[in-house]
Amino acid sequence: MAPDRIQYQLDPESLRKVLPHGPGVYLFVDQRGRVIYVGKAKDLKKRVLSYFRSTNNTPTKTARMMEMAQGLEFILTLTEKEAFILENDLIKKYKPRYNIILRDDKQYPCLRLDIREPYPRLGMVRKIEKDGALYFGPFSSANAVRSTTRVISRIFKLRKCKSLKLKRRDRPCINFQMDRCLAPCAREVSEKVYGEMVEQVRLFLEGRNTELLGSMKKEMAESDDQLDFEKAANIRDRINAIQKTVERQHVVSRRMADQDILGIARKEDVRQLAVMFVRRGHLVGSRHFLFEDVNGAPVEVMEALLQQYYSGQVFIPGTILLSEPVTESDSLSDWISEMAGKKVVIHCPQRGEKKKLVQIAVANAGNLLAGHHITRNEALLESARAILSLQKVPRSIEGLDISNLQGENAVGVVVAFKDGEPDRGHYLNFRIKNVKGIDDYGMMAEVMERRIARPPLPDLFLVDGGKGHLAVVKKVLDRQLDGSDGAFLPEVISLAKPDEALGEQNDKIYVPGRKNPVRLKPNDPVLFLMMRIRDEAHRRAITYHRKLRTKGLTRSQLDGIPGVGRQRKKALIKYFKGIDRISNAKVEELCAVPGINRDLALKIIAGLSDGHAKEKRG
Repeated sequence: MAPDRIQYQLDPESLRKVLPHGPGVYLFVDQRGRVIYVGKAKDLKKRVLSYFRSTNNTPTKTARMMEMAQGLEFILTLTEKEAFILENDLIKKYKPRYNIILRDDKQYPCLRLDIREPYPRLGMVRKIEKDGALYFGPFSSANAVRSTTRVISRIFKLRKCKSLKLKRRDRPCINFQMDRCLAPCAREVSEKVYGEMVEQVRLFLEGRNTELLGSMKKEMAESDDQLDFEKAANIRDRINAIQKTVERQHVVSRRMADQDILGIARKEDVRQLAVMFVRRGHLVGSRHFLFEDVNGAPVEVMEALLQQYYSGQVFIPGTILLSEPVTESDSLSDWISEMAGKKVVIHCPQRGEKKKLVQIAVANAGNLLAGHHITRNEALLESARAILSLQKVPRSIEGLDISNLQGENAVGVVVAFKDGEPDRGHYLNFRIKNVKGIDDYGMMAEVMERRIARPPLPDLFLVDGGKGHLAVVKKVLDRQLDGSDGAFLPEVISLAKPDEALGEQNDKIYVPGRKNPVRLKPNDPVLFLMMRIRDEAHRRAITYHRKLRTKGLTRSQLDGIPGVGRQRKKALIKYFKGIDRISNAKVEELCAVPGINRDLALKIIAGLSDGHAKEKRG
């Protein structure tokens, strides 16, 4: 904590008294005083107090952050723009754990042409200065810069020497001998002639090729009229070279403007951002940023990228197109415009050419994210094979679970995962047929027997339960597949919840042939994958069981009442949200349902009363 700031306890009532209404920056700190999150707000009081409102939609990452936070600091600013600047500076300073941080600090290469010099050279730089020189870019890599300079070097005859100031030489270098330099260092070259060449380079780099070619064709015609055929031929060769280069350029916008296009793609807690650089309508390069363990909204990721990326020394175009709108686009636009020294428009297009450009950026981000998941899942599954001592990489895993209420309406489910991702087309539901009463082991054995009867089988089965569940399923698997002529048999493991009586805190994995369970760290990716499969199976089993139970209750108690058909039954369930509420409803309450009159209401009450009486006698 800085000495000139006060740290407040995280008590909503106390904070309500001290937090002001106004723009500023707030910092959450942990018990050791480390800054774990920095945020900005147009209204500090509203924003900070929103963290203390309990809601089911709170992102997991935010919930974890609030569990770790022990104190709050805040700094008032005069304007929202000042809050943007301060937030960005504090994020760079503290690198908070729960902020979205742009971890690519690489400066993009640009080309620099100082037109104030009488004989300027074209050079590559990674930092843009406000020095009056012309900067072109950014380029996606140093190789892209070198490729461009090679083309320019071949077509135009600017000096190649590395010194910023022109130094006189006794004789020109080899570039003059190769007809790639006018050699102003050793020969008398007028500033006008050299300036014309500089202007052509400028037009070429700005993408104004139509204007450039028109000027050069005019110059070629004049040389031809003056019978200077050698110069005319030289200009003709340069025109042909430029035309070939232009043909290879990919035009993505007819507006011929400088634009940055930002697209974001999401898969679970991972965000991929693609930044496309369009200069004079041509796509000249792109950059990509990956954010993992991000549960915030896309707007949060987009704002983080805008703030952190454009606060660096980069070329800022006049238009920035976004795939996701940002909440404070005007303030961001003013701040970025000030850094760029010109008006910069931030826009989330909804139609037209600009919308298509954004869709291209999103598609690129999506392709990159798919490749990332494939690579990450490959490594994850290989790690699972090693940690769990499996015979092969478990590319296909199926999770088994059961659900029942006192043995009634018992069901079993199988969920399938392929290459670490859900394969919902191969999920299976089973009604338990052969097991009566409460017998988890028997039910799990029945589910396994019926699943084995429906090949193909996965590489690995995951059972929700402990050593007993594992032993039962393994026994069924061995018995059913005995005599498979040495073919690969699916392997099986189980995932058990921690035993709080023994002081356990994390889930554990049981493996056949091993006495003690495999215990992994709570943040281990392999454990996360197994928990994800187990939880998906549990969710599926509960949902299927609840569906059958509701269907059974509804059919048994409402279907026999005269006058209650399909539509009225549906209306009753929708209005009362369940059969129990219908049973306890009064005549007036039943009559509030569309299609239910007093006589029918009395029949419903009588019918449900008879049904309950029969259940008790049964």
